[in-house]
Amino acid sequence: MKLMTALVNVALNLSINMDNTQRQYEAERNKMIGKRANERLELLLQKRKELQENQDEIENMMNAIFKGVFVHRYRDAIAEIRAICIEEIGIWMKMYSDAFLNDSYLKYVGWTMHDKQGEVRLKCLTALQGLYYNKELNSKLELFTSRFKDRIVSMTLDKEYDVAVQAIKLLTLVLQSSEEVLTAEDCENVYHLVYSAHRPVAVAAGEFLFKKLFSRRDPEEDGMMKRRGRQGPNANLVKTLVFFFLESELHEHAAYLVDSMWDCATELLKDWECMNSLLLEEPLSGEEALTDRQESALIEIMLCTIRQAAECHPPVGRGTGKRVLTAKEKKTQLDDRTKITELFAVALPQLLAKYSVDAEKVTNLLQLPQYFDLEIYTTGRLEKHLDALLRQIRNIVEKHTDTDVLEACSKTYHALCNEEFTIFNRVDISRSQLIDELADKFNRLLEDFLQEGEEPDEDDAYQVLSTLKRITAFHNAHDLSKWDLFACNYKLLKTGIENGDMPEQIVIHALQCTHYVILWQLAKITESSSTKEDLLRLKKQMRVFCQICQHYLTNVNTTVKEQAFTILCDILMIFSHQIMSGGRDMLEPLVYTPDSSLQSELLSFILDHVFIEQDDDNNSADGQQEDEASKIEALHKRRNLLAAFCKLIVYTVVEMNTAADIFKQYMKYYNDYGDIIKETMSKTRQIDKIQCAKTLILSLQQLFNEMIQENGYNFDRSSSTFSGIKELARRFALTFGLDQLKTREAIAMLHKDGIEFAFKEPNPQGESHPPLNLAFLDILSEFSSKLLRQDKRTVYVYLEKFMTFQMSLRREDVWLPLMSYRNSLLAGGDDDTMSVISGISSRGSTVRSKKSKPSTGKRKVVEGMQLSLTEESSSSDSMWLSREQTLHTPVMMQTPQLTSTIMREPKRLRPEDSFMSVYPMQTEHHQTPLDYNTQVTWMLAQRQQEEARQQQERAAMSYVKLRTNLQHAIRRGTSLMEDDEEPIVEDVMMSSEGRIEDLNEGMDFDTMDIDLPPSKNRRERTELKPDFFDPASIMDESVLGVSMF
Repeated sequence: MKLMTALVNVALNLSINMDNTQRQYEAERNKMIGKRANERLELLLQKRKELQENQDEIENMMNAIFKGVFVHRYRDAIAEIRAICIEEIGIWMKMYSDAFLNDSYLKYVGWTMHDKQGEVRLKCLTALQGLYYNKELNSKLELFTSRFKDRIVSMTLDKEYDVAVQAIKLLTLVLQSSEEVLTAEDCENVYHLVYSAHRPVAVAAGEFLFKKLFSRRDPEEDGMMKRRGRQGPNANLVKTLVFFFLESELHEHAAYLVDSMWDCATELLKDWECMNSLLLEEPLSGEEALTDRQESALIEIMLCTIRQAAECHPPVGRGTGKRVLTAKEKKTQLDDRTKITELFAVALPQLLAKYSVDAEKVTNLLQLPQYFDLEIYTTGRLEKHLDALLRQIRNIVEKHTDTDVLEACSKTYHALCNEEFTIFNRVDISRSQLIDELADKFNRLLEDFLQEGEEPDEDDAYQVLSTLKRITAFHNAHDLSKWDLFACNYKLLKTGIENGDMPEQIVIHALQCTHYVILWQLAKITESSSTKEDLLRLKKQMRVFCQICQHYLTNVNTTVKEQAFTILCDILMIFSHQIMSGGRDMLEPLVYTPDSSLQSELLSFILDHVFIEQDDDNNSADGQQEDEASKIEALHKRRNLLAAFCKLIVYTVVEMNTAADIFKQYMKYYNDYGDIIKETMSKTRQIDKIQCAKTLILSLQQLFNEMIQENGYNFDRSSSTFSGIKELARRFALTFGLDQLKTREAIAMLHKDGIEFAFKEPNPQGESHPPLNLAFLDILSEFSSKLLRQDKRTVYVYLEKFMTFQMSLRREDVWLPLMSYRNSLLAGGDDDTMSVISGISSRGSTVRSKKSKPSTGKRKVVEGMQLSLTEESSSSDSMWLSREQTLHTPVMMQTPQLTSTIMREPKRLRPEDSFMSVYPMQTEHHQTPLDYNTQVTWMLAQRQQEEARQQQERAAMSYVKLRTNLQHAIRRGTSLMEDDEEPIVEDVMMSSEGRIEDLNEGMDFDTMDIDLPPSKNRRERTELKPDFFDPASIMDESVLGVSMF
């Protein structure tokens, strides 16, 4: 393709030379015969002939390359080759438009715009931009434009943002070349992209919008260039912007519209004088005045432009954050803030006076002082305008009770009350006077409102509520501690609890105001040195307030309960053990840990108000269905409630096991809360892997018990309820990830709790019937794949301690969960120990047992060896503990006694007899919990155990050799049914018993804990001893410490 480009360049030069030669020839021939030079004519003819021959040769080469390479390669399987082809043909058409800019070549670009790869589509658009940019070529692109215009418009919604941006830019070039090409529908498809969250797309759409609607200027406006304000040239453009904003019906996204047009329409958007005059000045004769809706839109747009100029960064959702401004941008920012302050310091009081009764307009206008340069009030001698502004704010506070308006007033006072500026004293005095009046009025009204024996009327309740709203809004941003608002709010809330007839809005705002009181006191204590009395007073107020909130959790009104719950979660989070972080140990008396009753009530609230069906929360007050926006808002509120409680779990403010009721809802409410629940699982696993695993299995147990209560113990295991629990278990297993080493202890503990739960409830009909919870093993098998091979063996050993010999022989359907769980532990393992242990009850359970099925005679041999060791066979899995000492658990568990390392007899073991197993079990005879000294003794004993283990393995190697010889002898025999084989086995086993007993004499271990055998990588496994039943297999050396029969 590069060669073709070079040839095109040569062909272009030849064409130019030919044109020049032809022009010179025509000029020479047109001369008079006397002045004509025949020799020159012959030279020019000869030169033109040579150039023609060269051009023919070049064209033949280009045709050969185009037909032989391009026609085949522009559809190549490799996207990079297709992109190169389109890029080069774009260069050819732009470079040599006379030869290549025609529909025969343009069609390849048009077809390739449908390519699957964004890189190729992008090259098509950039190639076309180079063509449309040259207006001289537009006539040759008319047919192509009409044919592929719809495709270009659709590419503005391309999934690749880069492609979408270039498609919009291409349409902008098409618009500049000919406005009639694009229809109104085509333009509307681009207009709405100014609200896109992806800023490059939005900016490109903003430029298109500006070119289409704002760049044209009427001839009459040329004489208005020097005018300003309402009569300026931008007045009509500002109105057009307002009309467009209202027609788009996205009134909450004015900031996105402004940001989209900020780069291309800066002059228009910064014409605040024009906007101000449109709001304040009366319309000219014959001019139509702005409607109320248009005025609101204009104020909102004006606020967004001021914010963009003062902050110099895009709105939330566009951009990765605040970027570092250049020196030029900083200077522009300072100049804009100065211009804003000088204009609106004078105009803002007038605007507030004009729109003082309109809550929406006032709320937006009151945000303007946040972007003022307050120093200008002093340097510009604008104090009288500041006084006018403070008077207007005071009047607005007295007129309005809307929360948004009051909070805007509070934020305005907060912005003006800056101690760095000389206007602070003036503003502080105004604020204090306002709060004094509000506090006095509230105390006076509250005293009359709470008089005994009189029922409060609606007027008194309204007066109390409106005053309380104003105080609460100001307490959010200002420290009102010196007015002592806790006592009056406490009295109000206490009366509400006793009487139960307090209006809900009064309770909600009283709770919020009291919450602010406590937080401001905490901030004051934290920032400055405080006395012990201050700490004790805050502690007392905080505890009393938490009790009040706990009482309101049982209120009949849902809104009150939600407010109490939210505040309680915030208080518990703030006054948790985290409060002492950062060297603030002096705040230790303030630490508050919720008791079990409070935790239970918080959890009950979540279950009753968050995990509800969508239809249950959709009915409005008049009984009709709410619209979609209300549903989304209600869901957002419920998500916030759930997130507040999950935060308590993540920061260990409440017990982790309370998360079980949350986790069990993972599948049912996955669409609504799946991300929150999954993140909670992740965070709790980072805190404590084992406790998190216990919580997960507890949630499954709760679901299983709920199913039992609903359907009874004879439920159908193919039912949707049981399948749902299994699917939830599968999802839980996936959250553990692929690194089994990191989660092996947690997975082992999960299996331990699951096994204990499955066998906890014996069947009242006797041992011949399965335990009542045996079906839970079917659920537990979903986690078997997360066990390492050697851990599967250990869990299997622990499972058999709960099984009787009769259980292992059962094959009825009711025993299928046990069989499937055992098989899941055996699947994938190449350990023949498992095959032999399971050989009594399940033939061919493992892969190797299928290859070599033992005969009945061999089973007799095995049983004979086991019967001869009844007293000595015990917990061979004790070697599980001695392998490594890396298990970290939050609490030292009760641990069993180490008895022996020889083989045990599965059919004679019962759960009660197997307490000295790998996992501790709860039995009727509870052991005394180990104290600290006992734990230290246990840890010291492990070092001795390691030394003894090495001696034990050397002794066991002797036994291995004897056993191997026995195996070969049995295989050489003519029949495994001969009776004289059993004494040989007994002799061999008896000869090794003495050695192992000698080793056990020096091993005095009182305790043991779960200790999983370390996993081996492939290189390590190749260095281990061969398996005794299959010489070709590789076995972990820990087999030597596990029973093999």
